[in-house]
Amino acid sequence: MTDKFLDCPLPNPPPLRKGGSTPKSRSHMPTGSLKLTIKNLAAGYGAVRALHDVSVEVRGGEIVALLGTNGNGKSTLMKCVLGLVVPTQGEIVLELDGAAIDLVGKRPQEIVGLGIALVPEGRRLFPRLTVKENLLLGAFRAAARRAVARNLELCFAAFPVLRERASQLAGSMSGGQQQMLAIARAIMSSPRLLLIDEPSVGLSPLLVHQTMDIVRNLKEEFGLTVLMAEQNFHEASRIADRGYVIVHGEIAVHGANLQELQQSELVKSYYLGA
Repeated sequence: MTDKFLDCPLPNPPPLRKGGSTPKSRSHMPTGSLKLTIKNLAAGYGAVRALHDVSVEVRGGEIVALLGTNGNGKSTLMKCVLGLVVPTQGEIVLELDGAAIDLVGKRPQEIVGLGIALVPEGRRLFPRLTVKENLLLGAFRAAARRAVARNLELCFAAFPVLRERASQLAGSMSGGQQQMLAIARAIMSSPRLLLIDEPSVGLSPLLVHQTMDIVRNLKEEFGLTVLMAEQNFHEASRIADRGYVIVHGEIAVHGANLQELQQSELVKSYYLGA
């Protein structure tokens, strides 16, 4: 289903300076070295295996797209990184400021405490709480509690409509506005790594395009590292630095850059109509 509020487009993303970057002085997210390495990962649900020997790498400051249609394991991979699904084999290692941290076996709250935030598929907001209350719930980790006022102002600056609707119930907002709120709630946790699961679901083409612009601008403005699961190849490849295509729970294509990804015969067949 597409967004029924087609007359409510997202606000324009914060303007970029010449050369495509935003003023560095506005960046308040934590900085430092970061890399996520997923190696030979397998996972599933009972007897059903969703991931088979999956290896993915996300380096600091990148937007990496995990591309694939529904039911191919993208969301399962995200849940493994966040500790919501326990892998049956493989490694998930977060290199953070020179320290290598094994994420397998850690509880979700411990992983969030390391600075990993998830924007879940379907947004998963609290519909009977206000916009501001939803945002404040994103700031529960210790590092974020110390910066609640600052991060709240950053979110309102990036998404002015959230300031205007701060006292409105989240469930009464349009789909596009709810997607903004879901992203902003994750930003409230002062993340180092942002996982975004299917941001285009339920949105009109215009809102999908604008949502992707917002993700790119957040990366450029705040220096965020982003792993994004998405089925819209054209929009995801427009903002990503690199990408993987997952088919039936296996990495079928890895492009070291977008040009390499687009030249893949599988991508040409599945997404480009060649």
